[in-house]
Amino acid sequence: MNAEHHKKITDAPQVGLFASCLVDALRPTIGFAAAKLLEDAGCIVSVPERQVCCGQPAYNAGDRKAAAAIARQTIVLFEKFDYVVAPSGSCAAMLRVHFPGLLSDDPAWALRAAVLGEKCWELTSFLTDVRGVAAVKSGFHSGFRGKITYHDSCAGLRELGVRKQPRKLLASIDGLTMKDHSIADVCCGFGGTFCVKYGKISTAMTDAKIEAVLATGADMVVAGDLGCLLAIAGRLSRRGDRVEARHVAELLAGMTNGPPISGDG
Repeated sequence: MNAEHHKKITDAPQVGLFASCLVDALRPTIGFAAAKLLEDAGCIVSVPERQVCCGQPAYNAGDRKAAAAIARQTIVLFEKFDYVVAPSGSCAAMLRVHFPGLLSDDPAWALRAAVLGEKCWELTSFLTDVRGVAAVKSGFHSGFRGKITYHDSCAGLRELGVRKQPRKLLASIDGLTMKDHSIADVCCGFGGTFCVKYGKISTAMTDAKIEAVLATGADMVVAGDLGCLLAIAGRLSRRGDRVEARHVAELLAGMTNGPPISGDG
């Protein structure tokens, strides 16, 4: 083990948890699960109270002024931490990939955005790629038993390269059987405001996702983004299909005693 790698594993970094507005408003359990996993990985976790949305809805809608204002506020809140971690590929990608370009017209802010971006990570990627976590604690393994299938969120997969990391951690849980569905890397149909603007197309995409999930015989569909899970869980409920939907952090942290995610959050 080289000195740099040893430092990554043994230090106790200060981590700012970017919970995401969906988690804060609809599924706080995901935030608690993420904090639990980070603390178990040797991190000191803080959750700035003034954090808001990552700005992605405004950014995607073309309101760059509002998105830039959110970016500046987020940078001020989080730049003091060693790392910024989000239980959401889309939020992490917004901070890491899009903030620098969003603030490119101001060199000082662009530099601060770039520095912040370098230390922003999606949760499972941070645990495996930065902290060297290969398995979750055996004490977390009490809870769900059965077959699961994983959905790769678009931003996490395509902008951050998150695919193997959650599967590696999930594979460490005794009693779980994992089976990928045929379109694991295809959009679920949520897409933020896309599902509102193009409802029929969104529903058809979600139905295709659900049919692929059902074909695996899985008891649960797992993902790293709550937006995806809300779309999938809501459609599962309306169709009457009995498959649970859970965030990967909940499953890894053993927080599966409560109700699964539903279309109402």
